[in-house]
Amino acid sequence: MCIFTFELRLKIKMLEGTVKFYHQSKGFGYILETESQEEHFVHVSGLINKIKDDDIVSFELEDGERGPRAVEVRVIKASEID
Repeated sequence: MCIFTFELRLKIKMLEGTVKFYHQSKGFGYILETESQEEHFVHVSGLINKIKDDDIVSFELEDGERGPRAVEVRVIKASEID
């Protein structure tokens, strides 16, 4: 008896945007999506890298309790502002 396991990998479109603001102490902020100019909520639990204001990031959207939120957030280009 042979058992085959198949793994389905879906290609999810990564979005890009700029961190509009992020409160380090509170763990949340907003990302302005480049293409649509929509603002998306981001929580510390959705971060892959540490982010700060004006960083350029890639992210995915997922449904949260209060609407869509950015997850899998990765820095593409760090802001030069400290």
